[in-house]
Order: sequence, then structure tokens, then C-alpha cells
Amino acid sequence: MKSLRARLILAASLVLTFFIIFAGYALDRAFYDSAEASLQENLGTQLTLLLAGAEVNNPDDIDMPSRLLETKFSLPSSGLYAYILNDKGRRIWKSLSTVGVNLPKPIKLEPGKSLQQRLKHNGEEYYIKSNGILWHTQNRKIQLTFNIITDLNDFNQQIKEYRHTLWGWLIGLATILLVVQVIILIWGLKPLRRVTSELTAIESGEQDRITRNYPTEILRLTDNINGLLEHEHTQLTRYRNSLADLAHSLKTPLAVINGALHELDDKSRQSIQEQVQRMDNIISHQLQRAATAGSSSIRKSIEVKIIVNKISKALNKVYRDKNIQFDIHMPDNLQIRVDEGDIMEVLGNVMDNACKFCVQRVRVNIALIENRANFTIADDGRGIKDTEIQLILERGGRVDQAMPGQGIGLSVVMDIVSAYHSELTITKSDLGGAAFSFDFPSS
Repeated sequence: MKSLRARLILAASLVLTFFIIFAGYALDRAFYDSAEASLQENLGTQLTLLLAGAEVNNPDDIDMPSRLLETKFSLPSSGLYAYILNDKGRRIWKSLSTVGVNLPKPIKLEPGKSLQQRLKHNGEEYYIKSNGILWHTQNRKIQLTFNIITDLNDFNQQIKEYRHTLWGWLIGLATILLVVQVIILIWGLKPLRRVTSELTAIESGEQDRITRNYPTEILRLTDNINGLLEHEHTQLTRYRNSLADLAHSLKTPLAVINGALHELDDKSRQSIQEQVQRMDNIISHQLQRAATAGSSSIRKSIEVKIIVNKISKALNKVYRDKNIQFDIHMPDNLQIRVDEGDIMEVLGNVMDNACKFCVQRVRVNIALIENRANFTIADDGRGIKDTEIQLILERGGRVDQAMPGQGIGLSVVMDIVSAYHSELTITKSDLGGAAFSFDFPSS
């Protein structure tokens, strides 16, 4: 995941999700335990009330008030039930609410023992509280077991409603918090988006440095970017100026030497003249290298169609006797991030060679392949043999000595193309001549 905002939102969402789940579980557990404790306390109260109202005569005879304090004991199927067992486990009293209800079997306990349990019976859930009692009368001690039974329909419904309300509120709260977090993240990352927009403007040539004020956390980053841009510009200018000064400083001595050649004999003059010409070619080559800007993301975009049309019109005038037909194929509004001087030099040299050696047709094909503009310039001339390719790519190398030129054009093209992390390739064209291919970064 490359997006910083997506990472932060995902991390915040995961943390919030775990927190909501944990909080929901904790609140649910706390409410459940509280409700269960309240249920147990209520059953204990009912058992105490039964003890208070009971009158025991013998192990098989017990009197209970006709009206108990808890009216549910008197209502059939009310959900609250009571049994009293003697020492033999026989029921000696049951509440009116047990009439017509199939309940779990009451439990007999020893005196002083108590039991609370939750169980299922005939698909229904019940909670039973049982206490073993040793009842003292005037003549004897009687062992009894009091059982209070309640169904859990109301209890489970209460838990269900609470959970529905709880998770509804938690999900709603989580949604609100997530939206707030997203808004905060968008606001917090706004300076980074502004930096990105400024860098885009620098790449397109609309501005040459970062100009806005930024928070302290990224101020050093923007200052370093500005320093890097200034250093790159200064270094490039110094490099180009140094090469240009060196080349120009050698021009004058070469001109003097060339003028003095007339005083020498023919053999000496020819030998020295060849060396002077070679040095002059080297200087021209270095001057062109000094002018090459090279690859950089900080570059204004150039519309290719304008450059190609300009060069083809100029070459039509130069080679008007050939009546050359240019076939130009390229995407509409294609732009590349290349120095204008570099693309003019490359296309000018390659298209000029195509016009020079063609019969009548020159084809310029430009295709966009993986963010690179792929150029192929082909002609219908005699083509280039495999054994000649290395020769023409060398500085000063020429196949046809009769053609005008110094033989450094393609060498310059190779230097410029390699500066943009590409290479010049020469193949056989389907038109019959040569095809020159290279590519440049597109916008």
C-alpha cells in the first residue's frame, strides 16, 4: 500500500475496530454479570419471604399464607415458581404458579447447603436457587429444602435488547469517530498535498522552487528540496559554461594553425589539416554535450507534434528536390519531459539523415509505451548493413564520404539519448531503408 493517507486510515480503522469490539465485550459482560447478580439477589429475597411466611408442623405438613407477598407465586405460568421438599425429597408444598407447567425437578439439599444453577428443560432456560434448612420446632428438628425457580425469558429478552442497543450505539459512534478521523487525517496531510502540487508545478516548468510556508515537521524537507534544485541548476550551469569556455578557447588557436597551413608543403599541410579537422570535430562534439540538459524530473513538458512538424517543414525546404513524403503517426497531445534543445537536436539529426538517404519516403512513428514515448524514424533508402552500424555510431564515422557532413551527428544523438536513460538502435525498416529507434520520458 503506497498511499500514506490510506495507511493511516487503515491503521486508525483497525485500532478503532479493536477498541469498539473490546469495549462492547467489556460493557456486555459487565451488564450481564450485573443482571445475573440482580436476578440472584431477587431470588434470594423471594426465598427469605417464603421462609418468613412458612409455618412447619411436621415433615409432611407445612402451612403457607394464602396470599404471598410476591403475587407471581399465585399466578399460573407467571415465570416464578416455588417448591418445598422434606427430608425424603417429597414435595410438601408448591406455589399455584406451577399448575400446568412442566418444570425442572426440584433439588433436595442437606441443611446448610445452597445451590444456584442455570439449566435447560424442554427447550426452556431456567434458573434455580435451592437452600437446605433445618427447621426447629418445639418437639423436633425438621429438614427442608426450599427451591425457587424462575424462567429466563424476561432475563434473556432484557440481555437481547441491551445488546441490540449497545452495539447499535457503538457502531454509530465508531462510524462518527471514523469520519472524524478521516477528516482530521485529510486536514493533517494537507501540507503534504500542497508540497506535491508544488513539485508537480516545478516539473511542468510553472515554477522553479517551493514557495509556500509549511509546518515545522516538513519545513526542513522543503528547504532541502529548494537547496537541491538550486544546487542542480548551479552545477549544470557551471558544467556547461566550463565546457563551452574550454571549447571556445581552443577555437582561436585552431583557426591560427589552420591559417598557417598555407605556408607548408602539400604533404605536411594535408597531415596537419586532418588533425586540425579532427580537433575541430571534438570541440563541436563537446560544445553539443555542454548544451545537453539531460534527464530530470524537473523539466517543462514539450508537445511533440509541434517539434516534429517544425523539423519536417524545414527539411522539406532543404530537400525540396526530392519531394519527400513524410508519414507522421503519433498520439494526439503527446507531451514529453525533455529539454527543447535536446529533442530538436536528436530529431533534427535523425530526420535529416533519413531525408539525406531516402528515395522519397520518411516515416515518423511515435508510440506511448509504459510512460515512455518511443520514437522510430524510418526511410525507404538503401539501408545500413550490420557491419556499418558500429562505424556510423562512432564520432566522425561515415559510410558515404560523398555526403556532406562531419560524421558527429549520430554520436551527439547517442550522448543526448543516453542522458535520458535510453539508447539508439538501428534496424532494417519495412520501407526498405534504415529505422532509428529511441525513447524519451513522457509527461
